Parts: sequence; C-alpha cells; structure tokens
Amino acid sequence: MSSLPRKLNMFPVVALILGSVIGSGIFINLPIVARAAGSPGMAIAAWIIGGIIWLPQLFILAEIATAYPEEGFGYLYLKKSGSPALGFLYVWTVFWTSDTPSITIIAIAAVSALTVFWGPLESGLYNRLFAVLIIAILTSVHYFSVRKGGGLQVILTLLKLSPLVLLCLLGLTYFNTANLYWVPDKVVDASSGTLTLLVAGVAGTIWSYAGFTNVLYMAGEMKNPRRIIPRSLLISVVIVTVVYSLVALATNIFIPFEDLVNTSGQFANPFLYLPAFAKIAAAFLALAAFISMVGCINALIMVQPRIEYAIARDGLFFKPFGHIHPRFHTPDYSILFQSGLAMILVFIGGIEVLLGYFTLSYLFQNALVYGTIFFLKKRSDYQPTFKTPVWRIMTVVAILSQVGLIYGTFIAFPVGGVLAAVFLIGTGLPMYLYFKRPDKAE
Repeated sequence: MSSLPRKLNMFPVVALILGSVIGSGIFINLPIVARAAGSPGMAIAAWIIGGIIWLPQLFILAEIATAYPEEGFGYLYLKKSGSPALGFLYVWTVFWTSDTPSITIIAIAAVSALTVFWGPLESGLYNRLFAVLIIAILTSVHYFSVRKGGGLQVILTLLKLSPLVLLCLLGLTYFNTANLYWVPDKVVDASSGTLTLLVAGVAGTIWSYAGFTNVLYMAGEMKNPRRIIPRSLLISVVIVTVVYSLVALATNIFIPFEDLVNTSGQFANPFLYLPAFAKIAAAFLALAAFISMVGCINALIMVQPRIEYAIARDGLFFKPFGHIHPRFHTPDYSILFQSGLAMILVFIGGIEVLLGYFTLSYLFQNALVYGTIFFLKKRSDYQPTFKTPVWRIMTVVAILSQVGLIYGTFIAFPVGGVLAAVFLIGTGLPMYLYFKRPDKAE
C-alpha cells in the first residue's frame, strides 16, 4: 500500500502553522471578544490568556506527536490509546463540524473584506459565489502538488504578517491607558461576574487561535518530524500570542469600545480611526485581510484532508478518502470531498452561527486528544523525543480549560449553531457502528 512521501522541512511547517492560525479573521473576532468580555482591559486579557492556555496543550501534543510522527493526529492517538470508537468520533466531528466549516467561514470573511471595492460582496449570492471560487482555485493547487502548496504558503504567510506587524507598532506608538479601562462598559450586559466575562471572552478567541494542531495532520510528510514538531509548535505559539495581544491592544486604543462592540459579526477596521490612514484605510486593510485569509484557507485545504485519509486507510471511513493520486502523490479524493462540502456550507448559515458551531466541536475534540496521553504512556512503543514538563498537571489543566471554555461558548455565540454541533457530535458513535459492520467495510 503506497503512502504519502516526506517532503516538508522546518520553514514550510512553521509557515503552515502561522498560516493556519494567524489570519485577518481576527478582525471579525475582535468585536465578539470585546462584547463577551465587557471592557477593553478584559478583552485584551482574554486574548493574552487565550494564547497562554495553549502552552500546556502544545507541550502534550509535541510529546505525543514525536512518539507517533505519522498521519492521523487525534484519530491515530485515540486508536493507539485503545479507543478506536472515540478515534472515529474525533474524525467524524472534525470533518462535519470544525475542519470543513473553518474553510467556509474564512472564505466568506475573505470576500466580505473586499466590500470596500464592490458593495454587493458584503453578502448574498455574489459573496457566496466568490467564496466558492477561492476554495476551488486553492483546492486545485493542493490536488496537484504538496511542494507547490507549501511554497505558496510561505509566500502568503510573509504577506499576511506585514499589516498585522504594522498595526502592532502603531498601537505601541499611540499607547494610552485611558482607553484600557476594566469596568464593564454600558453597551454590554454587566450582570455577569468578572470571571464569567473573562471566560466568555477567552472562549471568543478560540476561533482565532485554532489551527496549531492542524499541521500534525501532516506529521507523516515531514522530513524530520521528531525535531521539527516541538520547535515549530512552541515558536509559533509565542509569535501568535504576541501578535494577537498587540493587535487587540492597538484595536482597543484606536476604536471606541462602543463602536467596536457594534461591529460584532462584521469586519472591524482600526485603520479607519488613524488620520494618516483614513483615506486609504478601508482599501489597505481590505487587501491585507483578503491576502491573509486566502493564506489561511490555503493552509487548511493543504493539511486538513490528511486525517480523513488516515482513517479511511484503516477501513473506518468512506473508502475513497484513502485514495492517493498515482502521479501527484496527494490524497486527492479527500481534498476534493472536503472542499466540496466547504462549498456547500458557503450557502448555509452566517458567520457567527458557524463560529459557535465550530468552537464547541473544537473544544470537545481537544479534550479527547489530550486525555490520550494517560493511556499512551503505558504502551511499549511510546518513545517520544520531547517530554512534557509536569505532564500530569499540564494534561489536567489542558482538559479543564477546554471544559470551562465549552461553558463560555454558550455565552459568547448564538445557541443555534452550538446545538447543531452537539447534534452532529451525537451522530458519531452510531456511524462508527455502521462502519464496523462487516458488510460496510467498503
């Protein structure tokens, strides 16, 4: 049975992580986090904490991934820990409620960012059709070549970081503590306690921080995964947390809090509030955001289909997902199926509903994966080259943080999307029994 070749070195892997995580989609999350946290100070704290809580999670993932540097990520770890049923549930949940919708959300947001050039792109049919076109073009790149897709990702990552770094520098230049009060603002519901507001705010950041794990889907295609994985994950989380925290700081300095909250569900543009950028702000950020989000879509289309490929090779998913193109050496059908579903989702639901749908599922998946370390450490073939410091404490913290943020998800996002995710997660185990039937082996 043929397998995917190892072609990726350190630089493309870091670019893939940053490309999957950092996106100008943060400018959609900034108003949501501000509304949930209740004040500028709490909102910035939520972004900082949102990055910090990833450290114990990435320590655990780096250890497990260096023990099993293969395709499959969460499915592989759950299967090896003795629970193929939960492994299937993980992939089922990923495919329907997080990985695929993430492509859809970013594609819609990317098109919306170009509204300044043509109003009809804000929403409606033109917005949806353009989003489908973006997905289709990037899908074709990854269908034909892993190496070309990785090279494109490096270029897009460098381009997408530039405006964010500029905003960070401007925020430090105009720093003013008067804009960073901590008392809940009058434009939000202040009936909740401080801790509740903070948890809801951190839950609102999950979408923007999601993506660190995606690169592990391609562990089997890295040239030296035991060295690359720990370094790339830890370098990336530091870069992302610093950039997002400074972007949140700058945005809360430049945009009045009431204006920021009122843009919830839309694209917040801090450059509009800067005299030097006022005339070109809309066009500047629109282009920067579009490039940034295209880079993120490119990374997601590249890495995400690998997990369905892995489980299909074990006979626990639809057989075509395990196919490798004989000439291009890519999981061609898996790429096409995921992008096809993402295109369908373009025509279903708004951004905030899809974000709630994504966030609950993502937190549930994470909790499952982190718990596997207790069982994997008992295996004779578990020989990681990276060890998590105080791993028991780190694991408990990682799991409890996901549980707490699941509560915050019901506060931060529309309930409809969250309940839709609960329903689809619930269909996972019955589908596992379906695939386990001998007559359904195909």
